[in-house]
Amino acid sequence: MNLGSGNVHSNGLIYAGWNQDQGCFACGMENGFRVYNSDPLKEKERQDFAEGGIGHVEMLFRCNYLALVGGGKSPKYPPNKVMIWDDLKKKHVIELDFTSEVRAVRLRRDRIVVVLDSMIKVYTFTQTPQQLHVFETSSNSKGLCVLCPNSQNSLLAFPGRKMGHVQIVDLANTEKSPTEIAAHEASLSCIALNLQGTRLATTSEKGTLIRVFDTSNGTQLHELRRGANSASIYCINFNQDSTLLCVSSDHGTVHIFSIEDQRKNKQSSLASATFLPKYFSSKWSFSKFQVPGGSRCICAFGTDSSVIVICGDGSYYKFLFNTKGECTRDVYAQFLEMTDDKM
Repeated sequence: MNLGSGNVHSNGLIYAGWNQDQGCFACGMENGFRVYNSDPLKEKERQDFAEGGIGHVEMLFRCNYLALVGGGKSPKYPPNKVMIWDDLKKKHVIELDFTSEVRAVRLRRDRIVVVLDSMIKVYTFTQTPQQLHVFETSSNSKGLCVLCPNSQNSLLAFPGRKMGHVQIVDLANTEKSPTEIAAHEASLSCIALNLQGTRLATTSEKGTLIRVFDTSNGTQLHELRRGANSASIYCINFNQDSTLLCVSSDHGTVHIFSIEDQRKNKQSSLASATFLPKYFSSKWSFSKFQVPGGSRCICAFGTDSSVIVICGDGSYYKFLFNTKGECTRDVYAQFLEMTDDKM
């Protein structure tokens, strides 16, 4: 979630994003960065910089390395540099320079992936990173790119050169032709891989449909409908065993879909009428809830049938849901006001 220096909440938050298994989230601030445990909420790390802001923070699970990119009104680092920060040494230990602004960074234990406006560069995660691959993309100002963190699976997914297309590359076998998926007609707004790297979820800027694909062959497995009206999708995430999917948007709602048991999802009573438009046969979320405040938010699954929501206004919510789709708010907190000894 990239709020930039135009954050209307004036709370110093520039960026918030999950780590690879959504067990933690990291925040880029106008004066440093912070790391939190997702569930239960706890501030794990706070690094204040007197001289500048961090516009992107990428964690590597819970280890001591983070990728930082400068941002905000007074960036700590130039926005065309990636700094690998060692939190044990409290300093940056690797520096990568580019000719244009860095849009995103993705990490796994053996790779650093840097997303630029129309290309993606892949490096070894070593003291002196070696460039291994360069992939061209369509214009990608959102920095869309997902890297499978699973040690058995090295898939990288990113926007293809055609609008609405996704390209999937196996970094362990780049001789193999990439899988090209014509996911949407409009530009992509969000892409997500499950933890195992076997499923890819996509949404377009229209924001009405979420499509789920098999990464091994590009086959579409599911088409899920968020709503009838256009929306900006902020975030999509699978749960740990890839049976559920959650989606947040600018409509202030989070939707939960069942992927494994499609019968859980709601469907129109007219679904079987073949003469009606496709809309009537759509699979709708089996559960949804309203997030108070209406600010930008990202969502992920917590423990025990829960969804965690992190908002641009500094709010943290934990919602519980059951198989009937009933939702209740369990926890509310202001995470920016916490200190590591508060919880």
